[in-house]
Amino acid sequence: MSGAIGHPAFRAVRAVVFAVACVHAGLGMHVLNGGAEPGLATVAAVTFLTGAGAYLLARRRRSLLTLLAACFAAQYGMHNVFGSGSPVMGHHDGRGLSAGIGMLLAHAVVALLSAWWLERGETALATYLFLLACSLCELWRGPVTVPAPPARRVVPVHGGTPAIRASQVLAWALCRRGPPR
Repeated sequence: MSGAIGHPAFRAVRAVVFAVACVHAGLGMHVLNGGAEPGLATVAAVTFLTGAGAYLLARRRRSLLTLLAACFAAQYGMHNVFGSGSPVMGHHDGRGLSAGIGMLLAHAVVALLSAWWLERGETALATYLFLLACSLCELWRGPVTVPAPPARRVVPVHGGTPAIRASQVLAWALCRRGPPR
């Protein structure tokens, strides 16, 4: 099943979804922290480059440290590209060091979440596809017919029903908690 996950079509779909989500999360954090809004062409170019990097990394499973390094590098690049079109001094409305630290934290949070998503998402996707394949195999086999149990003949009990006293009913319903003896 791991061969199917590395198939170019699956890699391309995963890379596109990842790139769109991560670029827009990074862009959102950048703008919320006072950065300028880049043009549509800039966002499209950054999304394409991020998707290309994700596609190349998706050939095989990567360690969390590798994913963290790649995501931090991507977020650093996004910060520089998004901030390059800003007309204000320092790309952060001139708010100085506090805006720079806030922007660094914003991109770091997105990088951490992106790396975690990549690392955990691969496992989740592999598990999902494996279960889907197993389900489809069962579906193709067709419905399984379970034979009906043989009919039993009910034989009446002779001698009537024994009388049950009220104290016996309560004794049966008594719940005893604790370890077995």
